[in-house]
Amino acid sequence: MLKTVNQFIYVLVFISGSYFELRAQSFSLFEPDFSEAIQIEGMELVWQDEFNIDGRPNIQFWSFEKGFVRNNELQWYKEENAFCENGRLIIEGRKEQIRNSNFKANSENWKFNRAFAEYTSSSINTRGKKEWKYGSFIIRARIDTTRGAWPAIWTLGVEKRWPENGEIDIMEYYIRNDEPSILANAAWKNEITVWDDAIIPFSKFLKKDPDWVRKFHIWRMDWDAYSINLYLDDELLNTIDVEKTKNKEGFTPFNNPHYLLLNLAIGSNGGDPSKSNFPITYEIDYVRVYQKK
Repeated sequence: MLKTVNQFIYVLVFISGSYFELRAQSFSLFEPDFSEAIQIEGMELVWQDEFNIDGRPNIQFWSFEKGFVRNNELQWYKEENAFCENGRLIIEGRKEQIRNSNFKANSENWKFNRAFAEYTSSSINTRGKKEWKYGSFIIRARIDTTRGAWPAIWTLGVEKRWPENGEIDIMEYYIRNDEPSILANAAWKNEITVWDDAIIPFSKFLKKDPDWVRKFHIWRMDWDAYSINLYLDDELLNTIDVEKTKNKEGFTPFNNPHYLLLNLAIGSNGGDPSKSNFPITYEIDYVRVYQKK
């Protein structure tokens, strides 16, 4: 399949239940893509959000997390930091003080013992609205690599609690082993929590392309009953063997439906943001989910 968009050509080649995309460098890599979703032989587009509206994300698809949520992170999640503009979902990390409505001075829980949050951001998910078992998930996004930023594209199983439900990190960017890194992971529980990590130093991408941060990139997950393959711009980063995730009770988290999350955390694994310039901007051009016919 060939199509011309803004003076460059997309060449889509179907291979063994998957596809890869060859494309010429073009200014369009710096801008949202308003072209129609591609067709993939043997698959159908079962869901998409192109974010081609202005204002709040579609509440028929997305719900918001609120407050302090996980990982001892610094941000307070609120709805206002996620908005659609110029064909993109923008999740904005801001340096602003907000009162913790759940504050309890004597609590030992980090979610309650902070009187204020010094940063805000947003986290949206499709839980209870859209969920999928298997498929190709294609997300075009541009991430901000400012110190303190921890953007992610990930899924969680709808059955059981974490980590038994299974987690797939299609994309994470944060500091790992004192080095900014791109990660592609999965987590599940057998007798202990197990992580299958791919950790790629971010310097690898910058060496190949000094303009990498300014461009949109395509993260993709190809997921079936046997394996989960995670790609960045058609480069395979990690393969997870689904069979090895089965626990002793016989439950396999990746043979069950998952829902999708998009979020920008501040601090924790993202590093110290105190000297960073704000706002931090995470842009998602589209999310598309394909499944076999």
